Amino acid sequence: MAMGRPRAFDVDEALDKALSVFWEKGYEGASLSELTSAMGIKPPSLYAAFGNKEGLFRRALDRYEEVKGGLMDEALAAPGVRQAMEQLLCHAASLQCEKGAPHGCMLVTAGLAGGEESSAIRDELARRRQASCTRIRKRFERAKKEGDLPGDTNPAALARYVTAVMNGISVQAAGGATKKELQQVAEMALKVLPV
Repeated sequence: MAMGRPRAFDVDEALDKALSVFWEKGYEGASLSELTSAMGIKPPSLYAAFGNKEGLFRRALDRYEEVKGGLMDEALAAPGVRQAMEQLLCHAASLQCEKGAPHGCMLVTAGLAGGEESSAIRDELARRRQASCTRIRKRFERAKKEGDLPGDTNPAALARYVTAVMNGISVQAAGGATKKELQQVAEMALKVLPV
């Protein structure tokens, strides 16, 4: 059996560069030529390593969640639900305006526009956002069982609220809101929480 030529590029490094392009331009806005140029590879190498543009995008999403997802893990692990939500919302507000990175959350901004040909991508982004909402709901359910939330709290509705605020922070960041303005949104949202 003949072996193919070894890859002449670092897949993780190329993936990080593709992630930046997708994050800045969205799925449909990122052309193959922009992606391959940023990655420093030719189209055949992209297809060999990632299958196609959609495969590359899904791997970029995995990478994004790998890099950014630890902050949600850390926040949700806080001992009190109030502290968990403070960390979650305040981190969201801060991270959306990080210098050197596109503003907004890639899971939100990358799927804001698109035609019928990218419906599978929009569905994938929605599934991943829903997974985050589910994790928040489970944290609220735990807090309710532990008495950290009032007994009449609806964990699912509260999780949807927090998720909507986080998604709104992302859209506002992509639209140019400052870190200070987004922190004010996070602080306002925390006042609504029943803790």
